[in-house]
Amino acid sequence: MRKTLMLTGLVAAMALAGCKTMDAGNLSGLMDSGSTAMKAMTLTDGDVVALSDESCAALDQQNKVAPANNKYSQRLAKVVAKMPQDVEGKKADYKVYLTSDVNAWAMANGCIRVYSGLMDLMNDDELRGVIGHEIGHVALGHSKRRMQTAYATSAARQIAASSGNATLASLSTSQAGELGEKFIHAQFSQANESAADNYSFDLLTKQKMERKGLVTAFEKLAKLSGGGGGSLMASHPPSEARAKAMQARLDSGK
Repeated sequence: MRKTLMLTGLVAAMALAGCKTMDAGNLSGLMDSGSTAMKAMTLTDGDVVALSDESCAALDQQNKVAPANNKYSQRLAKVVAKMPQDVEGKKADYKVYLTSDVNAWAMANGCIRVYSGLMDLMNDDELRGVIGHEIGHVALGHSKRRMQTAYATSAARQIAASSGNATLASLSTSQAGELGEKFIHAQFSQANESAADNYSFDLLTKQKMERKGLVTAFEKLAKLSGGGGGSLMASHPPSEARAKAMQARLDSGK
């Protein structure tokens, strides 16, 4: 039953992404899409890491990555000094994208990217809170499901459908970049977001780092877009509610 619901969701995601199969009245095409959605749903951890490797490399090519001697890179190195140096057994690879966008994300292969626009907005404690949240999505398995959804709605699915086997086809840079963009913009559920917030809170607690930054980070994001949360929170629940939830944990001492 669970697999059926997941498959239905993935097929619906493809329709929302602009699939023209039904417009063309091509029933066989719809069945192919459903088959590919099933393949996306059954991607293994290794498949997801492989896709993350290609997507992250492509996104690094498409964005301006701050060099090691850049002020943003140097600041990030200090910020994450006590943050996890591996993510689910994969070495954490922290880098900065030089862009005014306010965003951050993490993939299952340990790829963690923080945008300079976010760094300009946040103090160090707030950055740690946001980064811990993104790592939480990986540790809790949310990023795997996000990649499955992105894979089902990207050009990569066409390659998989034509390959006729279970082996993932190698993607071109543009295809991998498209997959990465879809991953970044895919939505998490509110339950996933709440779980990742709490993961970050617990991580900061364990590392004996300031947790108030989780509250003030969400407050800043709420102000940034009148309560919507800015580009970082475009696919997240309202930032004001999340700030209150983290404040409640602080107040409770748990």
